[in-house]
Amino acid sequence: MARMKTDLCIIGAGSGGLSLAAGAVQMGARVVLVEGHRMGGDCLNYGCVPSKALLAAAKQAQTVREGGFGIAPVVPQVDYAAAMAHVQSAIATIAPHDSVERFEGLGVRVIQAWGRFLNDRELEAGGEVIRARRFVIATGSRPLLPPIPGLDQVPYLTNETLFDLRERPGHLLIIGGGPIGMEMAQANVRLGTKVTVIEGDRALNRDDPELAKIVLDRLRAEGVGIAEGAQATRVSGKAGAITVETGQGSFTGTHLLVAVGRTPALDRLNLAAACVETTRAGVKVGPDLRSTNRRVYAIGDAAGGLQFTHVAGYHAGVVIRPILLGLPASARTAHIPRVTYTDPELAQIGPTEAEARAEHGARLSVARFAFSGNDRAIATGQTDGLIKVMVVKGRPVGVSIAGAEAGELIGPWTLALANNLKMTHVANMVAPYPTLGEVNKRAAGAYFSPRLFENPWVKRVVRVVQRLLP
Repeated sequence: MARMKTDLCIIGAGSGGLSLAAGAVQMGARVVLVEGHRMGGDCLNYGCVPSKALLAAAKQAQTVREGGFGIAPVVPQVDYAAAMAHVQSAIATIAPHDSVERFEGLGVRVIQAWGRFLNDRELEAGGEVIRARRFVIATGSRPLLPPIPGLDQVPYLTNETLFDLRERPGHLLIIGGGPIGMEMAQANVRLGTKVTVIEGDRALNRDDPELAKIVLDRLRAEGVGIAEGAQATRVSGKAGAITVETGQGSFTGTHLLVAVGRTPALDRLNLAAACVETTRAGVKVGPDLRSTNRRVYAIGDAAGGLQFTHVAGYHAGVVIRPILLGLPASARTAHIPRVTYTDPELAQIGPTEAEARAEHGARLSVARFAFSGNDRAIATGQTDGLIKVMVVKGRPVGVSIAGAEAGELIGPWTLALANNLKMTHVANMVAPYPTLGEVNKRAAGAYFSPRLFENPWVKRVVRVVQRLLP
């Protein structure tokens, strides 16, 4: 086998691995990037990009279907294959940015093969042995398949195969009422498919129940069937007629999508040979994302924490400092947002109200503002929404938003939590009128209003000052 030495070997060309490779090579490091499947990873090929592209096509259909503002509603003529072609077009447009050619042009050595550790210092990939000063595992995750009896006997879809469809499903059953399940439920029902979501717990159970209800009510109104507390106990049938049995009865459809979560993709790496310990969640790492082998780091889904593309990119920025510059760095989670891209969207950063109350007790204040009080939302017919801001000692510790553009609205709160800002900083913001962005400022105002307008001492001070003014 050919042998090579390098400063940094990155295993996995998803968002985290690519960000790290581009940054490291441009800072002067010798970088080898190993990828056994598709450049761009899950996010580009099977996750974020295709799902949002399909949601965009579905929203177009729903706009036509609903009409409004003096425009008559009509039944949309949905070409499911064309909608999926839009998905592939979006992937193809972004792919050159993540391509082998681009990264080789930057100076990265790209090996398109699966990697496997030989020992604590060496990795074999594509017939070459790579000896690196530091390794970073950025292999991401794959769909988790639950141990439901009969599942392995029927054809089923995951996010890795759903976007290969070209014929619209007649009745799509979805096991899993989390973000992926609910996004794909709404996308498909808007494109004309009958959809039933089967969830063993509460749909969108990680989110604030009050805000999740806003989203779920919309999905139900659009025709999505949602069975909650319905644990799948058996799957049977064949292509075109698949039955999922639950404690609440059975559901039969033409297609089955399994969307119950994800598991880290580590099985090919032979991590035991590298003295890298793992848990069920992923590689065992410390706050600095370093594994039990001091030469090996893990980022993104492989690190066993929050499974989001933006977290992988954030982790890349964390590990580049100790790897290239020898500087200490550690990853935090308090300022990491998450978004479910249904319509309306659901966004969260920090703890929900229930989580914050459990942690902070009587010290917690909750500021609320409904989208129905926002002029832009009224003008555009997007008044179904609510923002909650959890505040402790004048600082926001968590924010929950359900409503139009919630994923965009969470941005300023991400800045606030990342930099330990106070509610006064948000209140001092001047938002252009009329925008949905005023929701954030009004939420800050809702926090200060009782302290200003319901405080008798403020009124007394004002009366005294007014008497003293010339």
